[in-house]
Amino acid sequence: MSGLSIRDLRVVFDGFVAVGGVDLDVPAGDVRFIIGPNGAGKTTLVDAVTGLVRAGGSVTFDGHELLGRKVHRIARLGVGRTFQTAAVFEELTVLQNLDIAAGWSRNPISLLRRRRSVPPEVSAVLDTIRLEPQRDQLAGTLAHGQKQWLEIGMLLVQDAKLLLLDEPVAGMSQAERDATGDLLGELSKERTVVVIEHDMDFLRRYARTVTVMHAGKILSEGTVAEVQADPRVQEVYLGHAVKEAS
Repeated sequence: MSGLSIRDLRVVFDGFVAVGGVDLDVPAGDVRFIIGPNGAGKTTLVDAVTGLVRAGGSVTFDGHELLGRKVHRIARLGVGRTFQTAAVFEELTVLQNLDIAAGWSRNPISLLRRRRSVPPEVSAVLDTIRLEPQRDQLAGTLAHGQKQWLEIGMLLVQDAKLLLLDEPVAGMSQAERDATGDLLGELSKERTVVVIEHDMDFLRRYARTVTVMHAGKILSEGTVAEVQADPRVQEVYLGHAVKEAS
């Protein structure tokens, strides 16, 4: 496994500095949560890593420089991401979604036919994302959390080694959140996982390390306990969250 290394990452939109000189290291096998108030630069950072926005500096994963590459070439290097709204094909089954993501040489007509057998690697992914019982179910009929798991599964069949997950538990039930937290731990056994999240309870339960962003820069890093104890974090982020919850 390889980690993610970011050096002096800068993203500027029409003179506005969205990400201003960020240095970040995420070791292989980490479950790193990135938190911060709205506008802190969290999603923009992930957009830069995955090639969706132009950025300066350096981003390396598995020995490869990512900046300057096309989105599809970054994906081929083992970098996968999810979005706040799951990007799945709702009119196709779970299995057909995985087929398309994997890029197997099945023509459109054969994709519409039910498989007589499922390749072992796909069956393993179905078990991992807890959707084996729903494999022939239309993706559009899945529960919200299940759609998020399917999107993660679509990255797994592409053999993504760096998973960048944007608010994966937003809108989930408590049971789905617990299952997703367990899933993150399983994924980190063979992958590096970065999670953008606002849910502080979920973070406390499942984060291994935390990076706090504010105004396009890194404000604090460390364990959950270390970050929670940082007065700057309490003022800028955690304090706001407590007030909103009260």
